[in-house]
Amino acid sequence: MIFEQHYLDCLSQASYFIGDETTGRAVVVDPRRDVAPYLESAEEHGMTIELVLETHFHADFLSGHLELAEKTGAVIAYGDKAETEFDSRKLADGERIELGEVVLEIRHTPGHTPESISIVVYETADSPPHGVLSGDTMFIGDVGRPDLMSSVGMSSEDLASDLYDSLHNKIMTLPDETILYPGHGAGSSCGKNLSSDTSCSIGKQRETNYAVAPMTKDEFIKVVTDGQTAPPGYFSYDAMLNRKDRDLLDEDQMPAALSIDDVLEQQRNGAVVLDTRSPDEFALGHVANSINIGLAGRYAEFAGGVINPETPLILVAERGRELEAKIRLARIGFDNVVGHLPKPEVAMMDNPNITFRNSRVDVAGMREAMETIDDLQLVDIRQPGETEGGYVEGAILMPLTRLNERLGELDPSRPTIVYCAGGFRSSIAASRMIQAGFTDISDLLGGYGAWDAAHQTA
Repeated sequence: MIFEQHYLDCLSQASYFIGDETTGRAVVVDPRRDVAPYLESAEEHGMTIELVLETHFHADFLSGHLELAEKTGAVIAYGDKAETEFDSRKLADGERIELGEVVLEIRHTPGHTPESISIVVYETADSPPHGVLSGDTMFIGDVGRPDLMSSVGMSSEDLASDLYDSLHNKIMTLPDETILYPGHGAGSSCGKNLSSDTSCSIGKQRETNYAVAPMTKDEFIKVVTDGQTAPPGYFSYDAMLNRKDRDLLDEDQMPAALSIDDVLEQQRNGAVVLDTRSPDEFALGHVANSINIGLAGRYAEFAGGVINPETPLILVAERGRELEAKIRLARIGFDNVVGHLPKPEVAMMDNPNITFRNSRVDVAGMREAMETIDDLQLVDIRQPGETEGGYVEGAILMPLTRLNERLGELDPSRPTIVYCAGGFRSSIAASRMIQAGFTDISDLLGGYGAWDAAHQTA
């Protein structure tokens, strides 16, 4: 058996390549949209990808099932509760897929979504299970959140009830030696307590995972529905798009180069200039009304929280990273990239009238503003789990992932300081708020970490 986990750090997303060396037949489970790594694996091992298995309709990324099927001729398959616009195979509960000696067993495990499945992997038909690919049903240290589907016909309590049954009747019945291979790791918004580990034995999870500790179903429903983070706004868009017959990604096609005049015209017509440089570079000078989301962070996820999916986008990036910036957006289905601005520093130096510099304050500056500005508006854009550890008194708690939909709660005419944990996300929020018409806004250098440290030592 060839078994490979392909892990994408920027989305905390795991996909899998499984092949049988006796037959050369292979499957890919939950592929990311840029599918070159799976094609390389198939070529390296002399295998043919025959099947693309999806554990569910993903909300946090746009899957590469259509791209992989187009390049390989593979069949796309889901649990039999899934309905798709494209041709797909429906998999029954308990169905076994024989690749040769390697056998995959489908187990229906609804709860995160109604159509969720898990896949038990056997090296041979007679061997004990090697592992289980649990999708978003179970993670290392956590389980899938049941609240993402509650707006489309099922309550989070109903799905949590299904999740309890799936865990206890389908996954935790596996031997302790079975390896759990989840769909996500730490950092994903698909759970609240995910480990940074990307595999673990079922036995270890039986000892350490709070969600499979002995408890009643009612207790389980309460514990898994409480305290979930606010998911990015694009999740519902991706969950819908993963069902559709959509356009395919060309992962080799560079975004077109645009002149500064082209950029400004596109901007006047509704395009957003997305500046992917670091917050420090962005603060020193950028095209006015740009949004800053650095490639160093969870770039696509943050973009999905503050930009609407079908908005035309113009990229500003370090030289040589333009294609990366485009592909990482495509991983969440943001395909409307009009082009990029080459040599942005030169363009802005030659056009100072369209260049803007951000205001960033340190802890002392924010303290002074709080003491001297009566109508100062403080905005904390961290997640609820972060703010539980403390926040600046008087701050409005508004997670970055919900900024777009809650901007109307803020007064754009008031002096505003926005902060996050360390100063990266606050640059995103401040730039988005300036684009929305805020006239006097700064973000806090070092974020709440710097504020807390200063007050711990004061």
